[in-house]
Parts: sequence; C-alpha cells; structure tokens
Amino acid sequence: MSEVQVTKSIDARGAYCPGPLMELVKGIKTAQVGDVVEVLSTDKGSAVDIPEWVNKMGHEIAYLENEGDEFKIAVRKAK
Repeated sequence: MSEVQVTKSIDARGAYCPGPLMELVKGIKTAQVGDVVEVLSTDKGSAVDIPEWVNKMGHEIAYLENEGDEFKIAVRKAK
C-alpha cells in the first residue's frame, strides 16, 4: 500500500449496515475534493456496500484492508 494521507477517520466499529456507509456519506459531504476519509468497520457488509457506493458516486477507493474482523476502507473524494 502506498502512503495515503487520511484527512478524516470515522470509527464505525460495532455499527451495522447501513451505519458505516451513512457515516461515510456524512464525512464525504463535509470533506474537500482530494480529501481521504477512512472508515473503520466490523460489519462485513461495509466491504461490499462502501465500494459500490464509491463507484456509483464517482469517488475513489484509496485502500481497503481487512485484519481479522475489522475493515479499514479509505475513500478519496473526487468531486
């Protein structure tokens, strides 16, 4: 993984779908273009739902990592 500068980190561990995605949507709305918003989630659905939303909205996945039961998903705001 190349070094990614995370602008904002959202801890949504323990929240279930659609909680982590809704927290990301709020974070992206307040971010500037080029900012990277990272979501920490323990919900397996986040690894599917977040990338689908990102593609639909035209943003970019900076990284998606999985360690045990925890997912780290970083999204770069594109517009």
